[in-house]
Amino acid sequence: MTALVAAISGLYGLVIGSFLNVVIWRVPRRESIVRPPSHCPGCDAKIANRDNIPVFSWLLLRGRCRNCGTRISARYPLIELLTGVLFAAVGARFSHSWALPAYLVLTAALIALSAIDLEHYILPSRILYPTDVAVFVLLAAASAAEHDWGALGRAASAGIVAFAVFYLIHVVSPKGMGFGDVRLSFLLGISLGWLGWGELFGGLFAGFLYGAVIGSALIAVKVRGRKQRIPFGPFLAAGAMTFVLFGGPLVDWYQHLGR
Repeated sequence: MTALVAAISGLYGLVIGSFLNVVIWRVPRRESIVRPPSHCPGCDAKIANRDNIPVFSWLLLRGRCRNCGTRISARYPLIELLTGVLFAAVGARFSHSWALPAYLVLTAALIALSAIDLEHYILPSRILYPTDVAVFVLLAAASAAEHDWGALGRAASAGIVAFAVFYLIHVVSPKGMGFGDVRLSFLLGISLGWLGWGELFGGLFAGFLYGAVIGSALIAVKVRGRKQRIPFGPFLAAGAMTFVLFGGPLVDWYQHLGR
């Protein structure tokens, strides 16, 4: 059952990844994600269905538009592949839980937000706010199905706690913590909090740890200067996904160390 759910989720993720590429390109430019259909940015030709198969079409076309030969960024198949892999992992993790839809939505949103933050240094509200609502509603449905309203109450409390902590950091150091990260913290709070307080604190701590280690490494190898901005959203997303997927064993391991 777990393998089947993981496989179906992974295939679904490849398709969603193709849609996320549209979101990543259009949302920062304030364009509709519905119209017009996918088209080549070079010649504006509509992309045929046969050229819109996740990953495989890009490989068959060798990363170029069929009509004009314009190079198509490798980001497109990478986003599709990443979404497929993470959806499969989330499917395996929640194969026996009603919370699976909530964490698939979370995963898709975090991939889109991370890609946009890396390129544009923004975390668009057009993605964050609908995701907040969708994830909370789906977690409420999961709590109802699993008769665990305590998890939903914990999720709401965790969202408030995370937002308050990040907001305080933003007030103390606006240059160190953008308000987009503050808005993101609420989504991460409810998603991790539904799983447990250990997952909440572990996921947020992991985000800061990833940011500190990778940021320092980028500065050390001179990919980034000390005064250059480094987007924090992707690190927070990576920390959250680490504890969404592996939070239980990691929390148990940490508690075992303290004994």
